[in-house]
Amino acid sequence: MNTNIDKFKEDLNKLLKDAEELLSVLNSRIKDPILKFREKYEIWYSEALYLIIAVLPERTEDFKKYYDSRTGNSLKKSITYIPTEFSSFENIPDQVDVARALFISQVGIVKSANKRFESSLFQIKEVLQADLFNSELEAAKELNSKGFTRGAGAMAGVVLEKHLKIICQHHKIKIVKKNSSINDYNQLLKDNAIIDTSNWRFIQRLGDLRNLCDHNKEKEPQKDDINELIQGTGRVQGKSATV
Repeated sequence: MNTNIDKFKEDLNKLLKDAEELLSVLNSRIKDPILKFREKYEIWYSEALYLIIAVLPERTEDFKKYYDSRTGNSLKKSITYIPTEFSSFENIPDQVDVARALFISQVGIVKSANKRFESSLFQIKEVLQADLFNSELEAAKELNSKGFTRGAGAMAGVVLEKHLKIICQHHKIKIVKKNSSINDYNQLLKDNAIIDTSNWRFIQRLGDLRNLCDHNKEKEPQKDDINELIQGTGRVQGKSATV
């Protein structure tokens, strides 16, 4: 079974291969190399940024700065400004040189992320935890399909609670309450501007469904309720990759 680590490695290797092709464009003598580079670079940047956030979060701001800096040169400026009067490569060496230098710096960060998988210092707790969470959600689906709605909901609720706790820790949010719940973590994330109101309400709804499963109440949770909780938890996990 492929793990999240395997997927990250595969995606990183593809990014490095695509980077070689992009560099070859900047090194070529074709007309308008910047225009040709820009066609694929924007997609490359979006995919690379997602992985840097997940694998090498401490270098995220550096990676972004090479793309868009308020002061000094940036790739965004270099690939956006293309004077129409330029008709040959010889007319725009400065643009190409700046873009190449900044892009090489970004590629260096991606290579660092790739190397990190081979380092004994790489802390893979979050990646392994994500694999575990996915397995637990699959188990919750199985329980729900067999009619064990309360147990399935409780299991999905635990996954969501642990996931929100990890996000709080990632953002160095101080957790004061000893036995925090989904709603406690949800409120902390909102108060610290990590999530917006719509996502806060969405998670609050999931917390209510979890409470319905955890406590003996007159209303018995229905399969549809648990499906909503399981699917919602998976959705929260997916969104959190970028927060």
